[in-house]
Order: sequence, then C-alpha cells, then structure tokens
Amino acid sequence: MPVEVVAFCCFYCAYAAADLAGVMRLSYPPNVKVVLLPCTGGVDPLYILRAFEAGADGVFVAGCLEGQCHYQVGNLQAKSRVRYLKRLLDEAGIGGERLEMFNLSSAQGPRFAEAAREMTERITALGPSPVKRPKAKTAEVAS
Repeated sequence: MPVEVVAFCCFYCAYAAADLAGVMRLSYPPNVKVVLLPCTGGVDPLYILRAFEAGADGVFVAGCLEGQCHYQVGNLQAKSRVRYLKRLLDEAGIGGERLEMFNLSSAQGPRFAEAAREMTERITALGPSPVKRPKAKTAEVAS
C-alpha cells in the first residue's frame, strides 16, 4: 500500500511551484496531497498533528524562500514550528523524520517535484506511521 504524504503549501511560492511542475508535465508521486494555505506561517501545529492522526505517513511544509515571504516572516514562523514538531514527534515515538520543511520560489517546479519524491521515498523507507491504525481497529474504537 502506498504511503500517504500531505504537503502544506503557501499560495505564492510552493503552490505556484507545484502548479508549474504540472504545467511542465513533471511527474511526482500521486500519493502527495497538497493543502493550499495563504502562507505557511498560518500552519498551526495542530494541522500537522491532525494530518498524522488522519492517516498521513509523512508531512511536509513548503513555503517561500527565506527573505522572500509575502507575509514578511511567515516562512520563518513555519520553520520554527516544524523544528519544534520534529522534536515532539521524536519524543512521541512517531519520528521527526516524517516531517520536513522546504523553501521554494514559484519558479521552482522541478524542485517541488523533487521534494515530493524525496519525501515519498523517505516515508516509504520508514514504513507506515505508527499513528496509523488498521481499518478494523479504527472501526472498533469508533463503536
């Protein structure tokens, strides 16, 4: 079963890079689900944790290049949150390597495709998230 990767992308740079990758017909794994945000500075740590809780095996946050954030320091805030969450995921036994931050410009379609492949390969090597419950157990817990 393929791994599930969620990508939180800022509108101005990373999402535009993902769009450019598509326009350039660059392929990246279809298991990467893109979540559009106005700015990665708006990524609440709970969004990332809930992505894992909902079944994501890996998550990456993709924002503007440092010094080029359209909201001044949003990408720096996101970087700080990702660093914090990586430590938290390590302490919880989930693994901080399941979370990563990438900085891209809107012209870096090939780099977005590379980041998506890199995360998919990393998460495939790590295996399913320890948070992910088998379907049968999920149904038991829900009842």
